[in-house]
Amino acid sequence: MEIVKGFSKLSLKEKIKFIQDNVPMVADVAKTTSHYRHETAQSVFDNFSENTLSNFYLPYGVAPNFLIDGEMYILPMVIEESSVVAAASRAAAFWANHGGFKTTVHDSLKIGHIWFQWNGEADILQNHAPALQTYLKASVTEITQRMEQRGGGIKNIQFMQQPELTNVWQMQVSFKTADSMGANFINTCLEAMKEPLINYFAEQKLPAPEIIMGILSNYTPNCLVSCEVSCKVEQLAPYAVGLSPQEFAQRFQLAMDIAYHNTHRAVTHNKGIYNGIDAVVLATGNDFRAVEAAGHAYASRDGQYRSLSKCEITKEGEFKLSLTLPLALGTVGGLTRLHPLAALSMEILQNPSAEELMSIVASAGLANNFAAVASLVTTGIQKGHMKLHLSNILTGFNATPEERERTEAYFSDKTVSIQKVREFLKR
Repeated sequence: MEIVKGFSKLSLKEKIKFIQDNVPMVADVAKTTSHYRHETAQSVFDNFSENTLSNFYLPYGVAPNFLIDGEMYILPMVIEESSVVAAASRAAAFWANHGGFKTTVHDSLKIGHIWFQWNGEADILQNHAPALQTYLKASVTEITQRMEQRGGGIKNIQFMQQPELTNVWQMQVSFKTADSMGANFINTCLEAMKEPLINYFAEQKLPAPEIIMGILSNYTPNCLVSCEVSCKVEQLAPYAVGLSPQEFAQRFQLAMDIAYHNTHRAVTHNKGIYNGIDAVVLATGNDFRAVEAAGHAYASRDGQYRSLSKCEITKEGEFKLSLTLPLALGTVGGLTRLHPLAALSMEILQNPSAEELMSIVASAGLANNFAAVASLVTTGIQKGHMKLHLSNILTGFNATPEERERTEAYFSDKTVSIQKVREFLKR
């Protein structure tokens, strides 16, 4: 296959024909893509990305019974794994009967940098920092004015040398972006401050800086939310499955401690948290890649990758589970209102502020974390997961409605596996 130029300028039919002609093993591209194009609103989806052929469907479901800071919520979730929604719903109902999820938004600061090389004395730059901060803020007033009216804007500017690199500096700018995700706002401000930064050095007759780049950081350790649940140990009986509530709580806490100290376990442990988080982030049109990247960096903040959640059993017999992580989210801008289902998600969530959405998303993560660890230390993760996965297995085998009914009845009290389902269908 040769390199193709100007592919984005081809019509939809021409793009499909190019794929069909150049990938001999591919199925009927036109037929498949046309089947999943929206009959009336496709132009909306086409504009979200480049070279759009069709839409890639993922299930849009909901998890009810989330009591968060005294308010009941139904959480929209976009995910292909049915056990995630089921686990979140069951955990939410359990914790709603025990006070619900309690959250604290510590701050909502986001960060951007201008990176530059500068051959000057550190003390000189630090002495100029207060005046330079005022100068640079003034240089972008037209950009920040509306954001400031909404309670946001530039909150602080710091200058820090990168010790591992020769004469490399970062100008770190802290922003509040109100209810918007703020990526475009932050990047626009940083780009606009490049020239004023150079001008200030020239006016003060300081060595000239060489700008390398200006860009936001998706690591947002000061855009932080905590979420916790608690109950008496004996109240854990519905999840204990063959164990006493005390044995269950102790095994649960030990599993959490393993995840804190062992990186292999921590990665999978945190993935379980992001099962819930990503599902709500996707449903609301937010950037799940940025959210995950920030969270994994935060999990490594002391030099070792650790679990993001913690468990404690008090002397008074109280079971406490908590989660703290960075969540930079928005409820306006981006796809949060442009995508019809993202807009619906916001309505289902009662049109939350960005900080309220942080609390909601963190609660989804903690619910799935509790459910996953509870399964691991009792029945094992596969029993419930594969039972919910049975529908997908039957679809893969092209099972008839009668075969589905009989198979689901047969496996109602048995462990599901692909091989066992295959054998049962053959019989």
